[in-house]
Amino acid sequence: MWETRSVQLNVRLPREIAQQAEEVQREDPEFLSRVVLYGLTRRSIYRHLRERGDAVASTDGEAVALSP
Repeated sequence: MWETRSVQLNVRLPREIAQQAEEVQREDPEFLSRVVLYGLTRRSIYRHLRERGDAVASTDGEAVALSP
């Protein structure tokens, strides 16, 4: 599917969530990897749509400014 590579992530989480994340990482590291991939994919899509929306909004704004 995709070419992949490993990365090292360090995050600061509230203590209780950090403990849960460590437990999941021990028990099912593949699941944690999929959760992170899902979150990053959603963020990427959101950024793309927001940038696209900003471009459309600026184009619409120019059209409105030119109307009498």
